[in-house]
Amino acid sequence: MKIPKIGIEKKIIIKELQEAKSNDVNWKNGRSWSLVYYAGEEHTDFLKQVYNLYFSENAAGPSLFPSLQLMEAEVVSMVANLLGGDEDTVGTMTSGGTESILLAMKAYRDWARESKPHILIPEILVPASAHPAFLKAGHYFDIKMIQVPLDTNFQVNISILKELITENTICMVASAPTFSQGVMDPVSDMGEIAKSYSIGLHVDACLGGFMLPFIRKLGYKIPDFDFNVAGVTSISADLHKNAYTAKGASAVLYRKASLRRHQFTICTDWQGGIYASPTMMGTRPGGAVAAAWAALKALGENGYMDIAQRTMDTTQSLMNGITSLQGLHILGNPVMSVFAFSSETVDVFSLGDRLEEKNWYVNRQNNPSSLHMIATQNHFSVIDEFLSDLNKAFKSEQKYHLKKNIKRSAVLYGGIENINSSTDPREIAIQRLEKLYSL
Repeated sequence: MKIPKIGIEKKIIIKELQEAKSNDVNWKNGRSWSLVYYAGEEHTDFLKQVYNLYFSENAAGPSLFPSLQLMEAEVVSMVANLLGGDEDTVGTMTSGGTESILLAMKAYRDWARESKPHILIPEILVPASAHPAFLKAGHYFDIKMIQVPLDTNFQVNISILKELITENTICMVASAPTFSQGVMDPVSDMGEIAKSYSIGLHVDACLGGFMLPFIRKLGYKIPDFDFNVAGVTSISADLHKNAYTAKGASAVLYRKASLRRHQFTICTDWQGGIYASPTMMGTRPGGAVAAAWAALKALGENGYMDIAQRTMDTTQSLMNGITSLQGLHILGNPVMSVFAFSSETVDVFSLGDRLEEKNWYVNRQNNPSSLHMIATQNHFSVIDEFLSDLNKAFKSEQKYHLKKNIKRSAVLYGGIENINSSTDPREIAIQRLEKLYSL
């Protein structure tokens, strides 16, 4: 592929893009259960307008674009207030949950280098259910990530967690909730442990940050998970998920500014001047900052409460419908709109295949094998149709005894693929990534 010698007409390019996009999942119709959070066309058009106002602006230049600097500061302040912060709570916006997690882990590592220089190999305790971005952080920043087993409820095993704390432990991680089963780690208990050992506690609320506070106000029993827990020292919360802002937008928060300082990168002897960068990205899209600010302002607490109510109504209807089919069960005790279901009587991956034949795109998961769903308010209108198709698919699996003898355990995150192969899963993943860049 080469850049064309003569530019192609814009209308031809637009037509080509429209044709190409026709092969993508139509997420607006509610038939996919991950990756996109849709609050309706009116809200989406509004965000596009706002984003376009700052399409070319760069949030890395606060002196040139003070409006973006103020908007980011206000977004951080609003998120901190939502998550139990006070006047000392600080943070930054980031490009997404992975960057928020990476930055927090870097901050703990650099804090330890300064305050605990005797630690040569810092260790962070990470539940086996935590997002792989934490393992990525360990790989990038040379931190030893100690994976902690789960209990029978898919929460981190507190007893084993305590046993794994050593003089090299600088931080522990909790999820609010976990991606895989939507359960919440015992943050309050972990906070007490973190305080007693004088180590950090990072809460990954990328999924729950903009749902849990609102459904609590709706009357759902939500355990404490944010800065209201004394031992919590940092939180990551995505804006482009349940805050319904434009991609990519997230926030990482710290209880004290002294920890955020270790997130920053400063170079004082560069020929171009003193280089000071708050996040991993250099250029930072101004549109994402402006759209996040606008979404929070436009929806307001009442808007988010309405969305949360509709989302939880959807979730409860789906889970009730799933468990009404004898042989299907929900894993763990999900606290919000993220859950997984499994079966002892049929191959759930085959069940997923049958749903896919009906154009339902449900993610597969491993350990245990299950089908994963993230419900949003956009799925409210398809509840009955989905449950009807699930019922038919499940009965077909039971009737024809289609439980496979082939073990399908290699499932790729972020998609709907499952792989019938005895090949090393790592090699499968590498080949898949390489294939992404093949024409």
